[in-house]
Amino acid sequence: MIDLYTWSTPNGRKVSIMLEECGLTYEVHEIDIGKDDQFAPDFLKISPNNKIPAIIDRDNGQSVFESGAILIYLAEKTGKFLPADAAGRIATLEWLMFQMGGVGPMLGQVHHFTRFNPGKAPYAQERYQKEGLRLYGVMDRRLAENAFLAGDDVTIADIATWPWISRFEWQEIDITSFSNVRRWYEALAARPGFQRGYDVPKRDQSIPMPA
Repeated sequence: MIDLYTWSTPNGRKVSIMLEECGLTYEVHEIDIGKDDQFAPDFLKISPNNKIPAIIDRDNGQSVFESGAILIYLAEKTGKFLPADAAGRIATLEWLMFQMGGVGPMLGQVHHFTRFNPGKAPYAQERYQKEGLRLYGVMDRRLAENAFLAGDDVTIADIATWPWISRFEWQEIDITSFSNVRRWYEALAARPGFQRGYDVPKRDQSIPMPA
């Protein structure tokens, strides 16, 4: 049993999707970041950076914070979504780091300036939206040659990246202009584990789909 401390954000959805895809049982603990629950002393004991998500594995008492670290932990625990062969493993970790260092932080800035503060900082808004488009382009070229980011199979790199792309409307990015990203996005959106993991904590939220 996994205790999952999370909220309805791309980073939170990474882990709930992973848990669903791995078939692990878990209990959801809502950390409402709109009410500053992430600063509660009990939560800070397992997530010192006061960010969601975080987990505690009841099987061994291990706590893990930072979404990328959690995905690696769960992959190693279950033997799923992280290839055992050296080439497959390094490709997966490369594209996981691409998400952690690029897709997440940069698209997060797109959301901040384009969705929540439009017109307040035109230079920043333009800069981050251009970078968002560049990252979509990197993905599109990769997915022109591979079914998924690390190769032929779904890995934690896809599980990490997909929730950020699911906010393409927030980013004001036309996903239909990136045909390979769209194909990949829709293929993952059709998986039951992604569908269940997207709506955690449960709010009857549906996955955005391209027109």
